Amino acid sequence: MAILKRNDLSVPFEQPERPDKPEEACGVFAVLAPGQAVANLTYFGLYALQHRGQESAGIAAFQGAKVCLHKDMGLVSQVFDQEVLERLPGDLAIGHNRYSTTGSSKVCNAQPVVLMTRLGPFALAHNGNLVNAAELNRAIAATALATATAVEFTSTTDSELIAFALQQAVDSGLDWQAAIVTAAGLCKGAFSLVIGTSQGLFALRDGHGIRPLVFGRLGEANQGHWVASSETCGLDIVGASYLDDVKPGELIHFRAGDPIPLRQIWCQEPIKLCIFEMIYFARPDSRFFGESLYSYRVRIGEILARETPLDADIVIGVPDSGIPAAIGYSQASGIPFADGLIKNRYVGRTFIQPTQAMREAGIRVKLNPLPDVLSGKRVVVIDDSIVRGTTSRKLVAALRDAGATEVHMRISSPPVTHPCFYGIDTDTQDQLIAARLTLAEIERHLGVDSLAYLSKQGMVEAAHDNSNHFCTACFDGAYPIPMDEEVRASKLTLEPTLLVNS
Repeated sequence: MAILKRNDLSVPFEQPERPDKPEEACGVFAVLAPGQAVANLTYFGLYALQHRGQESAGIAAFQGAKVCLHKDMGLVSQVFDQEVLERLPGDLAIGHNRYSTTGSSKVCNAQPVVLMTRLGPFALAHNGNLVNAAELNRAIAATALATATAVEFTSTTDSELIAFALQQAVDSGLDWQAAIVTAAGLCKGAFSLVIGTSQGLFALRDGHGIRPLVFGRLGEANQGHWVASSETCGLDIVGASYLDDVKPGELIHFRAGDPIPLRQIWCQEPIKLCIFEMIYFARPDSRFFGESLYSYRVRIGEILARETPLDADIVIGVPDSGIPAAIGYSQASGIPFADGLIKNRYVGRTFIQPTQAMREAGIRVKLNPLPDVLSGKRVVVIDDSIVRGTTSRKLVAALRDAGATEVHMRISSPPVTHPCFYGIDTDTQDQLIAARLTLAEIERHLGVDSLAYLSKQGMVEAAHDNSNHFCTACFDGAYPIPMDEEVRASKLTLEPTLLVNS
């Protein structure tokens, strides 16, 4: 979900120094269940999706034509308590966890977005990022001018632009279903949406299906109670049974009491699910293509071991996302797996900056090595990605300080050489270490004895799905959705001749 300057929607705000990881997408969740405590269910759904965004959280609850909204900065457990949830009665709730892909964190940018139309209010929650925000903003302004209506922006997000496009479509005389299709047709980029209205719940994915969205049933089939979630782990936590994905280019209308939802394909494009959802973003217990992502991540570790063999004493993973691949690497290589790093699971995203001395100590705020496991050992350390190289370098130093005699780093994804425009914060291209340095130069920068990446072929083949069904743009620059040159230039900051690992 991008943050956009209203006076220049193509240029991102400046950012402070960020972690050496691709930053999360957002999480969306929705429940339609008359007679149930939908706000409480949504709270737990967002709790399960907390990994997708830790900057703000919000819930909008519908009771007939009335909607109540609560959103604020912080984790789900910080934004909501039982007293707040009891002030959100209703039959339908829309929830959102936010991580901003660009821009500062402000409560005005928290979601859901709630607007009024001639058919009543609606609430919209968005996961993804538009690449035509400036164009959409101009279209909204032109419609407002032609109809002599006011458009009052309260945030700087592209999500609000989608909401205003939907408001204008409804106010032009369309019903909800036609209006949603009309508004979606104005959008280019990645967008998985849940939309609450007095006429029920709508769920929609862009034609490429870049960001995931699933739905399931709560209770018995004849109750007609529905749940939509960014991932299946959101269904699991509330006891909903998974039924299907919202297909790429599909719009689904869920109505209370209906045993079967109304499904339509609103556009058709080549399927391009973000491969980083498989590697890193989605929870390992979430299911894609009929199996948990844990199984996929073990499998890419096995492939990584076959592609990049070496002689060592132990294999360790960088918690948490590197652990399954490390287990797979160990199983395929025969090198014993060990817990060499302990993670502080309560750090999260903090706005309190550490002291200079703590920053110099680096990685130990979140990860602490175990000398009695590492001392005197030749260590293979498995991580899911290297983006900027800052954290990885500190990690290698910490492993050596703990007594490791050799440190060999293996990465369970290819080199990240291109920025993402579709909802992942990978910074500008000149900040990506693999776009600027050769493999040997990265090895020297990190201070490792050896470094190797998973091949692109191994990464996509491990998914057991058509290899053409994934967006791999951050590894190869093959962007599936065209964008204006001004948008491209805002992140693609290196000349092709300077891209050493492309």
